[in-house]
Amino acid sequence: MSLQLIFLLLLPLLILTILSEADKVLASDKKPQVSDRNITSLSAAGEGKATLKGRKQTSGCNLFQGKWVFDASYPFYDSSTCPFINGEFDCLKFGRPDKQFLKFSWRPDSCTIPRFNGEAFLNKWRGKRVMFVGDSLSENMWESLGCMIHASVPGIKTNFLRRTPLSYISFQEYGVTLYLYRTPYLVNISKEKVGNVLNLGTIEGGADAWKNMDILVFNSWHWWLHKGVIKQGWDFIRNGSSLMRDMNRLDAFYLGLTTWAQWVDQNVNTSQTRVFFQGISPTHFVGKEWDEPNKTCIGQMQPLTGSTYPGGSLPAESIVSRVLRSMKTPVYLLDITTLSQLRKDAHPSTYGENGGTDCSHWCLPGLPDTWNQLLYAALSM
Repeated sequence: MSLQLIFLLLLPLLILTILSEADKVLASDKKPQVSDRNITSLSAAGEGKATLKGRKQTSGCNLFQGKWVFDASYPFYDSSTCPFINGEFDCLKFGRPDKQFLKFSWRPDSCTIPRFNGEAFLNKWRGKRVMFVGDSLSENMWESLGCMIHASVPGIKTNFLRRTPLSYISFQEYGVTLYLYRTPYLVNISKEKVGNVLNLGTIEGGADAWKNMDILVFNSWHWWLHKGVIKQGWDFIRNGSSLMRDMNRLDAFYLGLTTWAQWVDQNVNTSQTRVFFQGISPTHFVGKEWDEPNKTCIGQMQPLTGSTYPGGSLPAESIVSRVLRSMKTPVYLLDITTLSQLRKDAHPSTYGENGGTDCSHWCLPGLPDTWNQLLYAALSM
């Protein structure tokens, strides 16, 4: 029996063990009473407001149409004091000399979004479990939220475990746990006689860990663009009985995301769980998209002005919208694509632990903090 097969057989037990460990850590701490000050914070965070409506906007406010403005009160935290950031995103630690990119906030055209309040978030979601499911962009957002909360409540006790596929950050006194489940395609990669197979029609095994969460934030796209067996992680694609070396990646994404949508419709209890899709995070490798031919994200120090991106929308966006519209379960789209396209300055570029040029991920502090600010607003409105 191969080591890979043994790992696949033991994976559900490993996940169950990690979830159990997180629950035991939280159960070991007595939860404090809510003070009058915390009740005020709860009100400010939108306690008692109506449940989420529609696919990507609430109460008539489109959070995702707007512009970037200079804001001296940013960032939300100091990267050197946050224990959750990995080197891939820690741009200042790895030598980024400019800090101007930290000083921009997102301003919607039609409303004002509440400033993130970590203590209010912890009180509102006391005893609850939040899970980010997806690829390294989910990790970017998960670490960001952990840092934002950590900075909001000085001296807060935490428990932190980073492991594949399931990691967690727990805020012990409040019983709140932030989970990260790494699965870049959402659907399975399984071992068959021909090799590793990306199966567009199955989600099983580890997906049990997604159940019984209070907030689920899903994400997938970047890995669907990877080419070559090593980078993509599979040898063949299976679509039903058809086994192929490759296929149109947008078609594959649609089929895989449809399988995910069916899983959500069949397994998520919407009376307990709020479901979000993180949206498509853009890259900035091709300068002609913003009228700077032969440029990349390297050396960029300012966001683009205005509210539209010269390069236009991404094809994957329409697939996400199409799949979400087909679902029975209400899924709120964190429509972060355009506002992120405007941030050509916010990538690690050459200032990451792994070297090379990274115009895919985002520095922390940085853009993912805005994603979480918008998540916070969507939960509050």
